[in-house]
Amino acid sequence: VQLVESGGDLVQAGGSLKLSCAASGVFHENYVIGWFRRAPGKEREGIACITTDGRTFYPDSVKGRFTVSPGSVKNTVDLQMTNLKPEDTGMYFCAAAWGDICVGVGGMHYWGKGTQVTVSS
Repeated sequence: VQLVESGGDLVQAGGSLKLSCAASGVFHENYVIGWFRRAPGKEREGIACITTDGRTFYPDSVKGRFTVSPGSVKNTVDLQMTNLKPEDTGMYFCAAAWGDICVGVGGMHYWGKGTQVTVSS
């Protein structure tokens, strides 16, 4: 399984950005795709997750601003981010895990290399 993130950029506070995660390889019938970010000086944290049957989960810090969904391109998962804040700055990763439960960093099986998002004030 390979995961490749794209779409990271420099954006002003209040702006929007869409990240994409392109997945390839052999997938199990049930899996979850999670988006994580590592802000400068902080631990990697989960910010969005989508299951095979379309359930989505977000922490309060991004709920209402971020939306995870299947991408328009086959085998991609998008993360639409709106009303971006400087504290959203960080390296964004997508990851995959087998099963139908969204799990944390330690439970993910495969990781992409990340894409940088910088939000200027």
